[in-house]
Amino acid sequence: MGFERACATGDVTAGEALAVTIGDQDLAIAREGDEFFAVEDLCSHAAVALSEGDVADCRIECWLHGSEFDLRTGAPSGLPATEPVATFPVEVRGEDLYVDVATTLNGVTPG
Repeated sequence: MGFERACATGDVTAGEALAVTIGDQDLAIAREGDEFFAVEDLCSHAAVALSEGDVADCRIECWLHGSEFDLRTGAPSGLPATEPVATFPVEVRGEDLYVDVATTLNGVTPG
């Protein structure tokens, strides 16, 4: 499948996540400074959309129970979540973001 366009860089606002779908994979796209990240848009604890939570300090917070996940690794940094979420490679091409949903950076199989 390879890299596919997810959105424009200007669509991703600091402090928030953007929900996008590529193929059958739902993603939360987030920005930290000049870096962009793509994680599975599904909390590993409660199966709700992470894109509805806040983004800060390179973490995304689940709005339901407050679990946080590292945007770089997908690892949870607080309970109640104990399992990581899948993270995906992102490329910036001009003003667009491309994500490879066929490859996970952390080896986690999307749920």
